[in-house]
Amino acid sequence: MDDKNVMQHIDKLAREEHDLFERESHGKTTDADRERLRQLQTLLDQCWDLLRQRRAKREFGLDPNEAQPARRA
Repeated sequence: MDDKNVMQHIDKLAREEHDLFERESHGKTTDADRERLRQLQTLLDQCWDLLRQRRAKREFGLDPNEAQPARRA
């Protein structure tokens, strides 16, 4: 996955997160929505971490494709 694809994935996840926050602000969320929101926050953290790793590897002349997303519980 290249930087462009990572950013596109981040944008997609962020839009879904925004929709859930919006629903939550109107008191219209379910337990499943809240669980999905937690999942999205974890996925977004992982994607941002991957993007930072890719950029750092590239900056130091390493292969950005060797970057791996952190595994979080």
